Amino acid sequence: MESVLSRYENQITILSDYLEEFPETDEPVWILGRQHHLNTDKSKLLLDISARLWFTYRRKFSPIGGTGPSSDAGWGCMLRCGQMMLAQALICRHLGRDWQWEKHKKQPEEYHRILRCFLDRKDCCYSIHQMAQMGVGEGKSIGEWFGPNTVAQVLKKLALFDEWNSLAVYVSMDNTVVIEDIKKMCWSPPQSSSAAHSSVHLHRSALGRNKNTAGFCTGWKPLLLIIPLRLGINHINPVYIDAFKECFKMPQSLGALGGKPNNAYYFIGFLGNELIYLDPHTTQSFVDSEENGTVDDESFHCQQAPHRMKIMNLDPSVALGFFCKEECDFDNWCSLVQKEILKQQSLRMFELVQKHPPHWPPFIPPTKPEVTTTGAELIESTDKLFELEEEFEILTV
Repeated sequence: MESVLSRYENQITILSDYLEEFPETDEPVWILGRQHHLNTDKSKLLLDISARLWFTYRRKFSPIGGTGPSSDAGWGCMLRCGQMMLAQALICRHLGRDWQWEKHKKQPEEYHRILRCFLDRKDCCYSIHQMAQMGVGEGKSIGEWFGPNTVAQVLKKLALFDEWNSLAVYVSMDNTVVIEDIKKMCWSPPQSSSAAHSSVHLHRSALGRNKNTAGFCTGWKPLLLIIPLRLGINHINPVYIDAFKECFKMPQSLGALGGKPNNAYYFIGFLGNELIYLDPHTTQSFVDSEENGTVDDESFHCQQAPHRMKIMNLDPSVALGFFCKEECDFDNWCSLVQKEILKQQSLRMFELVQKHPPHWPPFIPPTKPEVTTTGAELIESTDKLFELEEEFEILTV
């Protein structure tokens, strides 16, 4: 125990030493909607960063698809960043933005249940297996690198099978967020009980592990809003920098997906003109849950120095994330966007409109594909799952 505590204290010292390297400044550090001051609360900044769930490359998990890769090293970084953004949304949904993680401290069951959603097993709803296989439907082979928009589309589809978290995932198109469509989706009536009983199983039990035991309830579905953007051609256009930074100040912020070509990072905040990010490019061994359902979570929290990079070094292809648990959170986000993002800017980062554009196809809230089963039949791959989804979409046109 003493050696473990000593190692933990050393890790804190390493990170504290790194924080000493931050420039002498009165400028605040912003982390996912929370403000920190280096002069007075470095320890709180440390706790805030280490509390984020950190997903990295893993090795020695079961082969994807049965015969595919057993490690995502070299290709899965954007998938891991997508997992981190989604995990932050689930933390906010169940534990709140100000929840803090402490090593060796007992955590609530909801925390371990969130972690189990992302374990590297085919029966976990947001595992590397599920994401890679659902990516096939987006034109990406297993083992191929994803961009920000692709991982957003994959999360949107997988969320349809996650009844426990019951998220409404909206991925904007054409740099435009439509208020009417989001409210229509978040206020959509629940599935009928017959539809619920006949719905597709995601692999063996990924859906079952996340069934909402409280049943289907009406009301606002918590919103995960992802906005894929192109902030320039080959380099980020400086005109977008201030608006981009403002997004990290919003209380609804989930950060951003992006990085450099073929190197994805999860951006969680900024100091001045430097972005702070979690880096998935560390390969760790596969971790499974214990018999009692808990997860040895030490490797899922970054206790090393947070990375920084100049905003102008950012690849222009990014995706912003926001979480709105209640409708009032979304209304507040809309007000902040109007005030801080769309103000007096000749070249807007994205548009926020009230009504669905008339030249767009009608908006239909996404629904889970259905299939009649005997209860014993299980769909063993998301390749087949995607085929069923396509058939369902054709039948509903």
